[in-house]
Amino acid sequence: MNRFSLISFLLIILIDFQSYSQVTVKNLKCEYLENPIGLDEPHPRFTWQMDLNTPGNCQLAYELAVGTDAKEVASGRGDVWESGVVDSSVIPVVYGGEELNPFTRYFWSVRVKDERQQWSAWSLPHFFETGMMEQHRWKGKWITDTYDFNVKPAAYFRRAFTTEKTIKSARVYIVAAGLYELSINGKRIGDHRLDPTYTRFDRRNLYVTYEITGNLQPGNNVVGVLLGNGWYNHQSTAVWYFDKAPWRARPKFCMDLHITYSDGTKEIIATDERWKTSQSPVIFNSIYTAEHYDARKEQPGWDTPNFDAKGWKAIYTTGAPSNNIVAQALHPIRNVREYRPVSFRKIDEYTWLYNFGQNMSGVTRIKINGPQGTTIRMKHVERLDSVGRADLSNIDVHYRPTDDSDPFQTDILILSGKKEDDFMPRFNYKGFQYVEVTSDKPLNLSEENLTAYFMHSDVPPAGKINSSNNILNKTWQASNISYLSNLFGYPTDCPQREKNGWTGDAHIAIETGLYNFDGITVYEKWLADHRDEQQPNGVLPAIVPSNGWGYQWANGPDWTSTIAIIPWNIYLFYGDTRLLELCYDHIKRYVDYIDEQYPTGITDWGLGDWVPVKSVTPKEYTSSTYFYIDALILAKTARLFGRTTDFEHYYTLSEKIKAAINKKYLNYETGIYGSGLQTELSVALYWNLVPEELRSKVADNLARRVEHDNKHIDVGLLGTKTILNALSENGYAQLAYEVASQETFPSWGWWIVNGATSFYENWPLDAGSDISLNHTMFGEINAWYYKALGGIFPDESQPGFKNIVLKPNFVTGLSHFEASHESPYGNVVSSWLRKGRTIEYKVTIPANSTATLYLNGKRIRENNKPLEKNPWIELNKSDQGIHILRLKAGSYTFSIK
Repeated sequence: MNRFSLISFLLIILIDFQSYSQVTVKNLKCEYLENPIGLDEPHPRFTWQMDLNTPGNCQLAYELAVGTDAKEVASGRGDVWESGVVDSSVIPVVYGGEELNPFTRYFWSVRVKDERQQWSAWSLPHFFETGMMEQHRWKGKWITDTYDFNVKPAAYFRRAFTTEKTIKSARVYIVAAGLYELSINGKRIGDHRLDPTYTRFDRRNLYVTYEITGNLQPGNNVVGVLLGNGWYNHQSTAVWYFDKAPWRARPKFCMDLHITYSDGTKEIIATDERWKTSQSPVIFNSIYTAEHYDARKEQPGWDTPNFDAKGWKAIYTTGAPSNNIVAQALHPIRNVREYRPVSFRKIDEYTWLYNFGQNMSGVTRIKINGPQGTTIRMKHVERLDSVGRADLSNIDVHYRPTDDSDPFQTDILILSGKKEDDFMPRFNYKGFQYVEVTSDKPLNLSEENLTAYFMHSDVPPAGKINSSNNILNKTWQASNISYLSNLFGYPTDCPQREKNGWTGDAHIAIETGLYNFDGITVYEKWLADHRDEQQPNGVLPAIVPSNGWGYQWANGPDWTSTIAIIPWNIYLFYGDTRLLELCYDHIKRYVDYIDEQYPTGITDWGLGDWVPVKSVTPKEYTSSTYFYIDALILAKTARLFGRTTDFEHYYTLSEKIKAAINKKYLNYETGIYGSGLQTELSVALYWNLVPEELRSKVADNLARRVEHDNKHIDVGLLGTKTILNALSENGYAQLAYEVASQETFPSWGWWIVNGATSFYENWPLDAGSDISLNHTMFGEINAWYYKALGGIFPDESQPGFKNIVLKPNFVTGLSHFEASHESPYGNVVSSWLRKGRTIEYKVTIPANSTATLYLNGKRIRENNKPLEKNPWIELNKSDQGIHILRLKAGSYTFSIK
């Protein structure tokens, strides 16, 4: 056998072996987290993915085992739950075993059967660990250092204890009203920032669990806690009156430290009267403005066993802020990325300007030497004024200081004079690109003194866009920066001026968020905040969480439809019904309230098409549309849950609302809604208000209107959700792309070519109001890239991308485009390349998924062969001549002419 024949023979064997290789599972998660600890969920959800080994890979059945012995579970034997063989290909799978015990580590493993009836091996065991599970298990008392919430310095707390026996395992369970940092024996525990995540403190508090076995030592130990104000004790004053919040008090906390010894005995070190307290060097902290630190007041070793705490005071016991303390089970806030200055300028011997080249949310860290008592101020801004100095005027408009002791976004450091002082705020974050550092004494500073950290909820990336248009790529990146800059355990509007959980901004950005990031844990937490805030009559505030602000203004259906739109999108993207189940009665109460107040189906309750370019769409029209959306989502959810009576009632209501809107705003002869503005026409098309027989006429009118507007946008917040989608989904994808790719005013590209690294709050660069430079609200264009250019959609009939709908548009102006999305089942890739008159289109469908692909072309081949030759493709044609291909899992390369 010659060398060529031998290689060919070996390749055949290798291909044959691969085609029959055993299926494997990967990416195992519980509650959408990897090996989480401290869960309170009695019925946790399990997810996994299959490796794509061969075309057509799918899961026909699974078997799952849960138990307390990892070795047994690895063999499929669970002493807590064995699912048995379940004929299903759908995830998530919900735990169905006996009641879970608190403070217990459970291991779980899964195996799956593929389309060839072959079983995978049992996966390597993963684990989840339960926490308190119920309130009554807390042993600690709530403690604080004073009852006076006007005291400014943050408080240290410490407790010394001794361990005489060998430690097997140890956990800390800690909950705070305010914020905290935890340390043991001089070492900070964990890398989370701003824990616990912000909630409505008088209705729900979150506790966090830490594994600390390796942090304890034989003999003497000390646990230390530093408390910050957060949103609980808002000492800064602004137009939302958080300084008058009904929950406001001095920060407090409760902690249980569980130790299990090798001999099986257990001990709990809890918060009680044995703790001591002292004021810290953090002499002021505000989540809204900044943090002040006096390095002269440091107490080195305060959280170590050898520290002399003789001067420390007794703590005060106090009441719990609420009777609802539950586990924090979400991706935490972290310092995710470090930035060094891209430029540095010494203005004089007292002043220096740092430019980090990126607008972001976060903090800076300064390392500096200087004489004792030297005061350093670090002013964080998004822009510079006409002479190149730090300018706060675009973001301090809602701040109402009572004196000059709390300058906006300005950290203050007083130097110790004994060492290099190292300061980074613990209980604050800001929005900034530039930092102006000033000193009251002459110093020598360089670019090495200051570092910035991009800080946000550390949600895993789930999508990526790349194209031949660099402005498009930068627009996608800037949108993601603004999305992450506004994700801190709840979605916000901006990371500087407000930091409020504006509902309208969030539901407009939901698809942008979910295409790009695995954000379900944050949204599930935030919708719990909604349920906490909802009044008995169904009304929700415009910002969530709220101190009471927003129940009387800005909270109509165009904003607070978050209660319906976000759970529905979570269902579409994850195929998970839990959030819809939890919110069902709340959506119902909300829709019923609007129906009672506006029985005609027409409502003007709301804010309208916020910050439009120029044309103003009637608020009544858009608010009534969102009333329709809510009623329709409720009807669909009722049908999903088999609630037939509710389905019939709310579907009838949705049709009534739609008919009322069309009666008032649609000219049936001309196909014009209202005055024929971009928002009016695109809202009707995107949200399916248009009678089917008029759809093409309304779409034509929208196209003509956009062309009349010189192919530029003329919309506000609500219109940005609909304008591009309405065009691309109704035969005008090319026009939509031309609008999306504009680089002159008004457009997204106009921001980018003028230096924007994040998304702005207003279209003109010189706008006089609403001028934050880091807002997520106009970010729908990001999701549109995935939908219109990549063509990637979830399928409502098989959600969670179990079946993927692919409708790519090969627009001129781009030579190549690629979108990828990490779905619950695996990575979906849709990419195309223009080669003369031919489009090369590549798509990857993950194992255990299928796809429905819509292509338009005279000649379509796959891998240079007729479509009929590929056994993994089922071919159909629509009435319009569109090729409809049913694809099984695998990778495909199509040529389209």
